[in-house]
Amino acid sequence: MASTFHGLETARRSLFTTQSALNTTGHNIANANTVGYSRQIVNMTASRPIDAVGFSKSTAAGQLGTGVEASSITRVREKFLDNQFRNENKSYGNFSVQLDTLEKLEGIVNEPSDTGLRTVISNFWNSWSDLSKNPENADGRKVVMEQTLAMVDAFNYTARQLGDLKTDLTENVETNINTLNSITTSIAQLNGEIRRIEGLGDNANDLRDQRDLLTDQLSGLVNIRVEDQANGYRITMGGTELVQGTATSALDMTAINQAVTSGDLNSGTIYGTIHSRDQFVDGYIGELNKLVETMANGEFEVTLPKGSVLPEGTVLNNVTYTGTSRTLAEDTTVTVKGLNGLHQLGYSLAGEDAGVPFFTDSAGGITGLTAGSITLNPAIIANSNLIASSMRVVTNTDGSESVISGNNSLAVLFSQMRDTRFDFDAGTGENKNTVDAYFRSVVGQIGVQAAEATRMQSNQQIIVEQVESRRQSVSGVSLDEEMSNMIKYQHAYNAAARNMTMIDEILDKVINGMGRVGL
Repeated sequence: MASTFHGLETARRSLFTTQSALNTTGHNIANANTVGYSRQIVNMTASRPIDAVGFSKSTAAGQLGTGVEASSITRVREKFLDNQFRNENKSYGNFSVQLDTLEKLEGIVNEPSDTGLRTVISNFWNSWSDLSKNPENADGRKVVMEQTLAMVDAFNYTARQLGDLKTDLTENVETNINTLNSITTSIAQLNGEIRRIEGLGDNANDLRDQRDLLTDQLSGLVNIRVEDQANGYRITMGGTELVQGTATSALDMTAINQAVTSGDLNSGTIYGTIHSRDQFVDGYIGELNKLVETMANGEFEVTLPKGSVLPEGTVLNNVTYTGTSRTLAEDTTVTVKGLNGLHQLGYSLAGEDAGVPFFTDSAGGITGLTAGSITLNPAIIANSNLIASSMRVVTNTDGSESVISGNNSLAVLFSQMRDTRFDFDAGTGENKNTVDAYFRSVVGQIGVQAAEATRMQSNQQIIVEQVESRRQSVSGVSLDEEMSNMIKYQHAYNAAARNMTMIDEILDKVINGMGRVGL
């Protein structure tokens, strides 16, 4: 049979359980704006009832209820949405950094514009056209020199900007690797704390929220797979284990590069940064270097006008021109190795036998030129009269030759290089194009890549936001709902308190009022 004080115990349990619910509601309200917080609920169950104990069935009412207990406090979380968010977040991080890199590339290229590379290249061709109109004018050569210097300076500056961008991306990878290692260390520590607390029978809700938030951040850096095991989260990146219980595997640049090569790392911000650096930035640097080297030394076909006198020993199309054969009897189509080769077919005002190489690097080399190393031949910078424009000489009475400075054959050929198709694939003949068209194709490729990255990033952002919205609808704190719960639990608490007062009054009557009849 129930104790006389049974009602007090029932009311007490109701008070304590309802108070736990009110405290949990207050905790939810306090963390309504906390990133990564999952709302918590108190799971209430009816406490074990009182059985009518005896050798035979008692006539007294059995299974008398004893009130309510808070069996646990759990957080509201859906694992499926967590996994979906992390799968989409890795792609969002990848496309976001690709888009950012391509936008920076577009800013460096700065095309179309009046100050970009296309403009200075066009000014370079125009200066030769102006020189061809007055080949004897030294001022025209100075203009060619200045326009050439402006062009190579633009190449050099663009190369430096690209180099700086590549360095920045590499540093970003290293920074993100350090962040990754810090996150995995924190997750491993939380694994240990959660296991210790939950081993005592409690739910480490807030610590689990912290661990899930860190895991979400980790999913933006690299592609991960999460397994919730007895000793905590096991997190892997492909075949690379990052976290196992309280143990972690720290990564460095070498490990990351190996993971990219093996395919273990195939998404996330770190992968996107490496991909952007190696594919977009390095790719554009390679294209720019190919453009420069092809202009300077790439093969193209040109028709030399009849009457041109080639420098002694010139070799064109495997033919060596010496003596009287130097004078072309008819228009001759030959293959020339770049503007350097073309410039060496003419004669300058300085009285040289032949033109010098037009482009060199800072050490005077003429092969393997890059956008960062190309410059105008230092000899020409020192003396602009070394710029060749004539392809005619006259033989003096003493057998020596003098340049016909009024001849403009070479200057005309240079001005026509704007429309000449260079071989951009080192003699294969599979990629012949003009310099301007090739540069436009490279710029166009960057534009297409940027547009595609914008589309993918935008789509991925929408997907991530949708998944996060669904997660918040499940795990997020609704202040309206919490206020409703607060009122509900408040009424329950007041009712339990009133019930306890009622039991107290009954007991007072029994204790102080019974047995006093007739007194």
